[in-house]
Amino acid sequence: MANFTIELYRAEYYRQWNDFIALAKNATFLFHRDFMDYHKDRFDDFSLLVFDGQQLVAVMPANRVGDRVFSHQGLTYGGLVHREKLKLTEAIGIVQQVLEFLQSSGIQSVQVKMLPAIYHDKPADELAYALFLTNAELVRRDALSVLDLSRPYKFSKDRKQCIRRGETAGLEVREDGDFKTFWNEILIPNLERKHQVAPVHSLAEIEKLHQSFPENIRHFNVYHEGKLVAGTTVFVTKNVAHPQYISGQQDKNALGSLDFLYHYLITDVFKDVRFFDFGISNEQHGRKLNAGLAFWKESFGTGTLVQDFYEVQTANHVLLEHVLL
Repeated sequence: MANFTIELYRAEYYRQWNDFIALAKNATFLFHRDFMDYHKDRFDDFSLLVFDGQQLVAVMPANRVGDRVFSHQGLTYGGLVHREKLKLTEAIGIVQQVLEFLQSSGIQSVQVKMLPAIYHDKPADELAYALFLTNAELVRRDALSVLDLSRPYKFSKDRKQCIRRGETAGLEVREDGDFKTFWNEILIPNLERKHQVAPVHSLAEIEKLHQSFPENIRHFNVYHEGKLVAGTTVFVTKNVAHPQYISGQQDKNALGSLDFLYHYLITDVFKDVRFFDFGISNEQHGRKLNAGLAFWKESFGTGTLVQDFYEVQTANHVLLEHVLL
């Protein structure tokens, strides 16, 4: 196996990191340092760069908590991000040497939040195979509801009725960028009332991120007679549109506002995107399923795709030493 050099991320690597992310076959804008660093005060960054000589061949967004490293807790997904031409044998060598580097840095284990395959530009499961070879433990599995827009799909009778209800009510969807009203009048109150939590992103943070990534972070509001009744903030990557936040007024079912909104996004705004990712319906680290929420998503024609979380002991790098025949 080749000898790779592992470096911790430093500010001087900012441009090189971002240039690499732009060309990797399994990266999205969430791995750009401007996105990762908006909450850098909350995490002890432990991101890694992997060099083959002078050439950067892989990066791993990560943070450290004590003697554990996570691929990155502030991101929806993570793992080893690598160039298109990386060979499987090279990926195995990188994982071996990354684990060895982490062990020498006092890290006992690494938890990896895998990037779902729909976000790959090309097949990129090299890390999944390497983790199998290291006896990594599957510690969590979430179920995503995904609609493949490149294939025929069908909304259920109930969804069609709700969409017609919204049409009859004269609902209007606007991409007006009004995060403030949506955050303060609908999203924050709903999350507090239903789950006793706040949005992951504050209003100031989401507005700043939108300014940095206007093509990737888009916001849509639904109005009834001029009043805001629902909205969604959509994260858009090359292959996927994913509503990161979606919420409506308590009487939304009377208007069918969320069904109307999703219909508009799926059949109009993002009709040329390959996948529409409704996200998970899980709780308690994947062990519980919100059946009603999953049913609602499936009524749009979605299927299930899993996102796996693995934990591997850094000492297990020795298991990769004699893998190649």
